[in-house]
Amino acid sequence: MGDQSDGFKIVADNRQARFQYEILETYEAGVELKGTEVKSVRQGKANLRDGYALIRNGEAWLHNVHISPHETASQVFNHEPRRTRKLLLHGQEIRKLIGQVEQKGLTLVPLKMYLKRGWVKLTIALVRGKKLHDKREDLKRRQSDREIQRVMKNY
Repeated sequence: MGDQSDGFKIVADNRQARFQYEILETYEAGVELKGTEVKSVRQGKANLRDGYALIRNGEAWLHNVHISPHETASQVFNHEPRRTRKLLLHGQEIRKLIGQVEQKGLTLVPLKMYLKRGWVKLTIALVRGKKLHDKREDLKRRQSDREIQRVMKNY
């Protein structure tokens, strides 16, 4: 545990979110997990792809994130893979997010799950959905950047 205890280890990354959404702001949140969930996350068995966060009754909740059940634990003590988990954010951050999500029609999406000094943390982003033409423009821009890099490399 030497390099993990002081450092930073990315466990799961939601790369699809960067393509589907325009990221406006990011927040770091803790996640309330059970023991078997923490063991599975440490092994890298988490999937953020379909996940999203909602704010209800002044609390942030993470939905639809899959954390595989731990193999060596008894099934009696194991967790439900897609259960709703509580996100740990400061009250002022939650109040700010309530206004943004309800009024502007924005969404909260998890981008990364990582271990920071032994704690499981999550980067959640306030996002706006991209339209199809935005995605096409992004692809065109990326391809033209690659072409430019290729040409520059040759000279």
